[in-house]
Amino acid sequence: MNIDELRSLDPKDIANWPASLQVGALVALIALIVAAGYFLILADQNTELEQGRAKEEELKQAYLERKAKAINLDAYRQQLAEIQESFGALLKQLPSKAEMETLITEINQSGVGRGLQFELFKPAAAETKTAEFAQRPIEIKLNGTYHDLAAFASDVSQLSRIVTLGNMQIVLPAQGGGGSLSMQAVASTYRALDAEEAIEIRKAEAAAKKNKG
Repeated sequence: MNIDELRSLDPKDIANWPASLQVGALVALIALIVAAGYFLILADQNTELEQGRAKEEELKQAYLERKAKAINLDAYRQQLAEIQESFGALLKQLPSKAEMETLITEINQSGVGRGLQFELFKPAAAETKTAEFAQRPIEIKLNGTYHDLAAFASDVSQLSRIVTLGNMQIVLPAQGGGGSLSMQAVASTYRALDAEEAIEIRKAEAAAKKNKG
């Protein structure tokens, strides 16, 4: 059948088409229905299937992570107990409110005992409090030799109570100033909270969390 004969076929009179063309048209119609069914029905189902597979993988990973944690639960508990014990030991090294002034005096005496000259020794008027302790910074500026300044830093680190030196700056002597150096730093002291302070801090933290919620 040539092109002209195909053009002469009446789409409304398929029953009178040649048998081969009727079969071809039927096959094309079936293919069209199958394709339409895929895009209208199966495509959405495939998307849901892929999403289900991704969710399954996510849940499987979460299960494996929880299983690993459950297996190591005793080890985690032991580690937590060790951390709490170490932290408790550190807290015991903190002075009480009544001992704080004594600690500040010890820091000053550590410098004087090394022959250093204080230009500034200024404890902060207010403390910074957390749920576990209170911190009070002390601005210091003192002059002395390199060895005396190093010995002072070592003495402070070996005090019976925890004291840290931060923001340290050492200035070389001016020409003709001899071997004296100038050191500026912030000595931070820490003390344990008394029972009433700890309660107030926890109440404030609970209120802050409630307001955020």
